[in-house]
Amino acid sequence: MNIYIGNLNYRVKEPELQQILEEYGTVDSVKIIKDRETNRSKGFAFAEMPNAAEAQNAIKELSGAEYEGRSLVIREANPRH
Repeated sequence: MNIYIGNLNYRVKEPELQQILEEYGTVDSVKIIKDRETNRSKGFAFAEMPNAAEAQNAIKELSGAEYEGRSLVIREANPRH
């Protein structure tokens, strides 16, 4: 399942995010989206978790949780149109 993680502190790194998600199950990948010109985080990321039940549990537990001073927005990612 592809997961959207928003409202991230700009200092958060991919390994930190992966470690948090791994508390709920297997994580295939984590990608923080960055500005092409400045290479600075845009404040959101996508993670891929192969087990849908584990992904749903991570979403349920982490939605609204505070991390690095910000309240996380986490949900199933919508496909691009």
